[in-house]
Amino acid sequence: MADSPSKALAEFAARLNRAMVPDDVFARAEDLFVDWAASALAGRSARAVQAIDRFAATMGPTEGPSEILISGRGTSPYFAAMVNAAASHVVEQDDIHNGSVVHPGTVVFPPALATAQAFGASGEAMLVAAIAGYEVGIRVGEFLGRSHYRVFHTTATAGTLAAAAATGHLLGLTGEQMLHAFGSAGTQSAGLWEFLRDAADSKQLHTAHAASTGLASAWLARDGFTGARAILEGDKGLAAGMSRDADPARLTDRLGSRWATAETSFKYHASCRHTHPAADALLIGMAQEKLSGDDIAKVTAQVHQAAIDVLGAVDVPTTIHQAKFSMGSVLGLIAHGGTADLATFETVLGRADVARFRDKVVMVHDAEVEAAYPARWIGKVAIETSDGRRLASRCEEPKGDPGNMLTRAEITAKAEALVRFGGGHDGVGAKAMVERLWQVTSWPRVGSLLND
Repeated sequence: MADSPSKALAEFAARLNRAMVPDDVFARAEDLFVDWAASALAGRSARAVQAIDRFAATMGPTEGPSEILISGRGTSPYFAAMVNAAASHVVEQDDIHNGSVVHPGTVVFPPALATAQAFGASGEAMLVAAIAGYEVGIRVGEFLGRSHYRVFHTTATAGTLAAAAATGHLLGLTGEQMLHAFGSAGTQSAGLWEFLRDAADSKQLHTAHAASTGLASAWLARDGFTGARAILEGDKGLAAGMSRDADPARLTDRLGSRWATAETSFKYHASCRHTHPAADALLIGMAQEKLSGDDIAKVTAQVHQAAIDVLGAVDVPTTIHQAKFSMGSVLGLIAHGGTADLATFETVLGRADVARFRDKVVMVHDAEVEAAYPARWIGKVAIETSDGRRLASRCEEPKGDPGNMLTRAEITAKAEALVRFGGGHDGVGAKAMVERLWQVTSWPRVGSLLND
């Protein structure tokens, strides 16, 4: 096992400390925490999230050290992680890492927050643990490869190990214990894309399960519970059952020098990330040519295969959440209003102009976009105008990517909008909440986010 990638990754996650993390990476973790917490608060009223919260209230303790953000109710770390993970993945504004196609924040911060609250850990300790979770989850997603993502929701599968790493770090697991936590988390990995065809609620269950399962796996390992020692690369491990192009080298890729946390992107539009490159390219083209939505007869979104695999499951959306996975709906909102933000999506199902524009949109596979993906998500659209012109527009990096990053002022504005959307705070309250979140590093102990 001396050369085992799983073992090396587990040891790294266990021994990581603040001194090992560059200041700019740690600052990015602060950004990601604010973005995640606001996304969780935004999911407060979602029906699927409320259902998972009711389940937690029925099955779990009615009080405890860990906070459910959509209500402020205290419960056990397990059920707090479950509900908060579901809440932070429903409005489609949580972060994403391009190369792994993993949404790390939604499976890392819920168990990290719940465990930090249970033990009174400092804000700094929670962020270091979150970085351990990001580094593990992203590398596992990259390891599982593109064949995995065609069928499996990688955030749900790799997310179990990300959650275990963050939780295990806060629990002070040894490298050996962390390896066992990985084994238990990996054997429970699950999450299939089929739900998109039915507009089902499974996406919220995916992150709820990953966060709570990873947390449970780490707590069990702390108590001596053992798991498979090569759950990732073993002959009957995760890759053997779920991938055709797994690359074990990705698990330990420049550990300690390449910080995948800092590569993580923020979502600008409130929709599936696969729609963002085309949305930004359309925005650019319309601005350059001074086009309105009615000036456009057809848009061809030139995309990578994964976009077709995920977005192609949605023809005519029947729910707001399903509309976020409809390329035509997203581009329709962009064309008729210039934004696909949270408030705009609330109107999407009743918009005749968006429905008409949706019928003008097609997706085609593009070799250049495919070759760049997933390291880069290039946006390309071909626009045909009503007066017969044919135009091409492209976006090299979508808004929110590392090369086109949101500023802290933009993250703050986004976070305040998310908190307001959740319905628990007015403008003044949202501003105060976000200001408090930005102070996370100075917290001597992590207490209530809502009431401190």
